[in-house]
Amino acid sequence: MLNVVCFGECMIELRATGANTMHLSFSGDTLNTATYLARLARGKLNICYATALGDDAAYSGAMLQAWHNETIDTRFVTRLKGELPGLYTIQVDAGGERTFSYWRAHAAARRYFDAATSPLEDQIDAIDVFYLSGISLAILPPNARSRLFALMQQLRKRGKTIIFDNNYRARLWAEKAQSAQAYTEAFSLCSMALVTLSDEAERLDLAESAALDAALALPAPELVIKRGASPTLVKTNGAILEVATVPVTDIVDTTAAGDSFAAGYIAARLSQKSPFEAAQDGNTLAATVIRYPGAIIPRDKMPI
Repeated sequence: MLNVVCFGECMIELRATGANTMHLSFSGDTLNTATYLARLARGKLNICYATALGDDAAYSGAMLQAWHNETIDTRFVTRLKGELPGLYTIQVDAGGERTFSYWRAHAAARRYFDAATSPLEDQIDAIDVFYLSGISLAILPPNARSRLFALMQQLRKRGKTIIFDNNYRARLWAEKAQSAQAYTEAFSLCSMALVTLSDEAERLDLAESAALDAALALPAPELVIKRGASPTLVKTNGAILEVATVPVTDIVDTTAAGDSFAAGYIAARLSQKSPFEAAQDGNTLAATVIRYPGAIIPRDKMPI
């Protein structure tokens, strides 16, 4: 069974449910993808999550229990004494669009590579597929990011699958040049690139038409470009496919739309479906997720 390892940060999520009330849950881009992957795997893939947590029971311990409940393997998680996860709040407008506020500067996940070695480095032989995002890169200090890239280089040499999702958040980067260098390296190392076009346009300071040209020139052997409601583009073997999205009129919350698409696409590709079929699965799952509040929908609402 393939071990699919997702690396990044899970945070405490407080979502407004009224004027003075909030719902507590746990979320993060790569964790959302890992959760949906675990549900879609149905025992045919072993989905793992890699991050650093604190040693507290209230939040870090509860996160681990929630992941176990979703059958996510936590062998790559490290726990740091006295540390805590990051936190964010989310408010959603009438159209389902979100506003975030973050408290993550001292989150444990940033210190995953603080020790001389990490579970990812120690257990590299157990990694078959490695998934990370632009946020995974952004939360790390430069020396830790270098170790992450070294890990990816070793995985590439071993012929493993590396999947990079471009999720870009400008506020997480101290300098534009730093993010540019990190993205160039990540794109050069990945086997599959998942690109949200609006994020890439922001990152490159380009109009979306020019950002699309730049994205289509990326070196990844398999490239998926997400364009909101417009057809998804998939580029493989020099050919570009258009895959229609699923129309949604009752949007409640767009949180995890891209994360769930990634899970649908990756699960399909790892089960030998074609890129076209995989994009259909990704679009179907994303269209369902945005009809519900929060990042993770009830298990019985899964469409595929």
